[in-house]
Amino acid sequence: MTETVFALVADYGVTIVFCVTFLSCLALPVPSSLLMLASGGFAATGDLSLSAVGLSAFSGAVLGDNSGYWVARKLGTRLDDWLAKHPKRAALRARSATFMDKRGGSSIFLSCWLVAPLGPYMNYFCGVTKFTWLRFALWGVAGEIVWVSLYVGLGYSFADNITSVASVLGNASGFITALAVVIGLGWWLVRASKKRHTTFSA
Repeated sequence: MTETVFALVADYGVTIVFCVTFLSCLALPVPSSLLMLASGGFAATGDLSLSAVGLSAFSGAVLGDNSGYWVARKLGTRLDDWLAKHPKRAALRARSATFMDKRGGSSIFLSCWLVAPLGPYMNYFCGVTKFTWLRFALWGVAGEIVWVSLYVGLGYSFADNITSVASVLGNASGFITALAVVIGLGWWLVRASKKRHTTFSA
């Protein structure tokens, strides 16, 4: 899979980045995260422009999110009925509804990057339930900035080890654990720094 993605980026550049991120936000099974890692790696070697990669990925993702929202808003219950016939999709749609009930609008932001498998179904759910489009769009833009920055940035920073990075990020629980460790370490360093400053001040 990795070699295929590298070949696609080499042959089609930022065009394929835009297309794949767009399609991924419509719940089509395309390797968007791996492709962004690869394109970030190509940017690090100078074969692609980092700004062009980031803009293409971001534009595709935002357009995909909003397309999914408006398709669902127009189709309404017909889309819900279609999802209900596919157990896996129905389960993801139900999880999206639960996530929205618990976290409100911030669930849109988190579904773009932290719980990415829910992303397309969150778009559909918001459209079907006629969630306010402006709020949906703003939360989505914020989430896609994080998603694109995270994956393109990691690809750019670890261009020589993209396969390893992709393997780690592909494990959702491993990624969430790593994120929690980073946040915890940052919190500990801040606390330690403040305590040290207080000690010296005294």
